[in-house]
Parts: sequence; C-alpha cells; structure tokens
Amino acid sequence: MKINANLIRPGMVIEHEGRSWSVLKTQIVQPGKGGAFITVEIRDVDTGNKSNARWRTADTVEKLDVRQIDCTYLFQDESGFNFMDKETFDQFPLNVELVGEKGGFLQDGMEVVIDLIEGKPVSVKLPTTVVLTVTECEPVVKGQTASSSYKPGMLDNGMRVMIPPHIDAGTKIVVNTEECAYVERFKG
Repeated sequence: MKINANLIRPGMVIEHEGRSWSVLKTQIVQPGKGGAFITVEIRDVDTGNKSNARWRTADTVEKLDVRQIDCTYLFQDESGFNFMDKETFDQFPLNVELVGEKGGFLQDGMEVVIDLIEGKPVSVKLPTTVVLTVTECEPVVKGQTASSSYKPGMLDNGMRVMIPPHIDAGTKIVVNTEECAYVERFKG
C-alpha cells in the first residue's frame, strides 16, 4: 500500500530499493528554502544493517503489510530472547540484534507485540513505560536542586538514565522505553 512519506512512523515496515526495511526513527526537516523533507533511520529486515533514507514529504513509499501477534517474553539464553505466542502457545527465539537496545527493558512475563512479514519476525514493540529500580546514583549536592539539572542513574537492568536530583538509590521509577528517559517516580 502506498503512503505519503510524511506518514512514515517508527515501527512501520517499508519497501525501499527492493528491500524490506523496519523504520527506527523519523525526523521531518523544514529548511528555510525549498520544501520539507523527512529523514528516516531504517534497518534492513533480512541483514539487520542500518541505513538512512530521505524523501520529500509529498513522495510516496510502499508500506508493507505486517501481521502483529501478541506474545509474552519468557527468558534470554544463547539463542537470544525467547517469546511465546499467546494464541498458539508456540515458543520462538529472536536474536539480540533484532530486538536491539530495547532488550534491556524486557522483564519476565512482559506482554509485547511482534510484527511478522511473511511469517518472519521483524520488530518487537514493548509497553511504552516500565517500572525499574535505581541501583546507583550520585548523592545530592546541597544547593544543586534546580529542576533542570539531572544526574546519571544506574537501573537494575544495567541501563543508565538521567534522573532528577531528588531520586536516590533504591527508588522505583517509571522509564519511557522508546526514549530511555525518566518519566516519574513510581507511585505503587
């Protein structure tokens, strides 16, 4: 199905130069002169290689039909991340490269959506936010409580995120999985 380039969104799968590409990031640029264009960071579905593409916003691109299945994350081993189809109960692994940096947010029993093209998994959509615990962070420096100053914090999944100065080690926080960014203190 053909769509305008300005409708490309992360998570879509498009055809470009005869290959299937998964869209990772998009940015619409409006220069001072000339028409607007969209730059897209894409990953080849077959090889996993990343590339960048650019179209005018009025150009059309081929959006591929993707089937989505609801799955549950089970565990990680040498074959990769293992998931179970919630409808058929079939278990299958996805390699670490396909899941990418988002793999750090996977938690046992997490509900995810996996996109398939011709029966082949191409991308994993995680919940927008997850609750994680801060394991390490710098102590608060007196007088440095401006809300715009953030400090690095280590999470229990091994990832780093910038957190407000009032957050201490042991605090549960909500993290945005798409931007790997602090959202708020967990209220649970």
